[in-house]
Amino acid sequence: MRVLDGETLSPPPVWLMRQAGRYLPEYRQTRAKAGSFLDLCYSPEHAVEVTLQPIRRYGFDAAILFSDILVIPDAMKRNVRFTEGHGPEMDPIDEAGISRLDAGGVIDYLKPVFETVRRLRAELPEETTLLGFCGAPWTVATYMIAGHGTPDQAPARLFAYQYPKAFERLLTLLADISAEYLVTQIDAGADAVQIFDSWAGVLGEKEFEAFAVKPVARMIAAIKARRPNARVISFAKGAGYLLKTYRHKTGADAIGLDWSVPLEFAAELQKEGAVQGNLDPMRVVAGSPALEEGIDEILAHLGGGPLIFNLGHGITPQADPENVRLLVERVRRGGN
Repeated sequence: MRVLDGETLSPPPVWLMRQAGRYLPEYRQTRAKAGSFLDLCYSPEHAVEVTLQPIRRYGFDAAILFSDILVIPDAMKRNVRFTEGHGPEMDPIDEAGISRLDAGGVIDYLKPVFETVRRLRAELPEETTLLGFCGAPWTVATYMIAGHGTPDQAPARLFAYQYPKAFERLLTLLADISAEYLVTQIDAGADAVQIFDSWAGVLGEKEFEAFAVKPVARMIAAIKARRPNARVISFAKGAGYLLKTYRHKTGADAIGLDWSVPLEFAAELQKEGAVQGNLDPMRVVAGSPALEEGIDEILAHLGGGPLIFNLGHGITPQADPENVRLLVERVRRGGN
């Protein structure tokens, strides 16, 4: 939380995206007990357990709520399901479907998530930050339009060109309900929240402004209007040079960086406030010496400013838990 306010700490705090996940044997055991993936997300008992597992094992400085970015469309009755080997799927939405969308019951539907947040804040050590999160409107919209993930989100990009008014309505609706969702997480006990725009990198300059910047700015303004002390991290993966004005235009307190962001550019972005990232997750899979080299380089370039050490995207299932332990230890001793 101090880093989110612009303070430089040495060593920097550390947590990892997807730190609760399939690379941990204890996660796989809990996942098997829970049933489906959505059952795991909506069971406070199991969601609390898997959120706490990496905290117990590694003592990360932050725990992130275990859930999924697609609980919002699930709550909007889009028939979300997770199929092993296929990833998320849902009923694709068209122009007429967007006009019929009703977000009225979403917050009530997601009560189990807020109960998970309440229990986590009660069970976590006081010094461990609890992060809530949601997907950014653009990224969530890409799944709603296509009905599944695609390599370059061509269905959503095409839809936005063909039906601009309907697409703008969808983004606005998602922005408003997602802001409400994050405010409710904060009220339940989240110390800060992160917005994941995992597919921002497929957008051109004008589209990035309209589909990634504008809806996230709307969300953050709504959150801060209601909870002025709220702290927001926004992660626009793949945005590259467009990150130059992203913090200023969105109002984010910290910006997440993927591993493709050059560290000299990251240091420029850091002059305006906290940055988070940006180790390549494949270095965690590779282990030594690639892991140490990547950590040391980030600390050398960004350790002199407000930094939250993290990966440039989520940890992958094939990562060795021992390599994660080495990562935490090396960050905490300042590299080398």
